[in-house]
Amino acid sequence: MKKAFRVKDNKEFQLIFKKGKSFANRQLVIYYMKKPDQAHFRIGLSVGKKIGNAVVRNRIKRYLREAFHELEDKIQSPYDIIVIARQPTKDMDLISIKKSLNHLLSKERLLKK
Repeated sequence: MKKAFRVKDNKEFQLIFKKGKSFANRQLVIYYMKKPDQAHFRIGLSVGKKIGNAVVRNRIKRYLREAFHELEDKIQSPYDIIVIARQPTKDMDLISIKKSLNHLLSKERLLKK
């Protein structure tokens, strides 16, 4: 994922947590906030240390980035989206993470019709 599509700064994360909306299922939590001055969406990923060691956390982040890459042209444009992985994601494969992410994004109407 290109740098322009990432939320990296801690201040931006905190702003989205405070002013954004959230939605969750058993595997993932999504915080999102509309940013009308942006041309495209941006994502931030968070996988806590309680989920597993570095290998497991990096695999989950890799799967989430790949899922976003495949959904890239379907996602509504001017949003900042933060995805927080929960405990069950450590046992999931790419297909099930993609399905879970797709479910959350469609529930919150962040996908184009």
